[in-house]
Amino acid sequence: MFHVVLFQPEIPPNTGNIIRLCANTGCHLHLIEPLGFELDDKRLRRAGLDYHEYATLKRHSSLTDCITDVGPDRVLAFTTKASHSYAQMSYRPGDMLLFGPESRGLPADVLGQIPAEQRLRMPMRPQCRSLNLSNAVAVVVYEGWRQLDFAGA
Repeated sequence: MFHVVLFQPEIPPNTGNIIRLCANTGCHLHLIEPLGFELDDKRLRRAGLDYHEYATLKRHSSLTDCITDVGPDRVLAFTTKASHSYAQMSYRPGDMLLFGPESRGLPADVLGQIPAEQRLRMPMRPQCRSLNLSNAVAVVVYEGWRQLDFAGA
């Protein structure tokens, strides 16, 4: 399945929701430090319910360490600053799906390391800035999983 990577996540309930999503879809979740909360945060546990035991979660001190550890064929970065749509990507098992922190998105230096064709956006109305992180991750994971015929379901 996919490797979902949250770069410096800030809001515990979003990460909790993503833990539950990963448990239900078979994705591996990677958290890049620093985190904006403790992993034992009550709000994180509440959002993830009892799915923590079914999710594969790993913390990394840096994105470089995460990429080295996982060794993905490709990294797909999700940003409002991309010109390619997430829906037009052909997803492959093992893809690393990289999402930025809720308040600011992926930094320019991180995006600069990702080829332009692997930087993807989610369409939205012009007056809107962004989607909620856990919603965005869910949309992307399910589109990718749909393309793989929901393998493992």
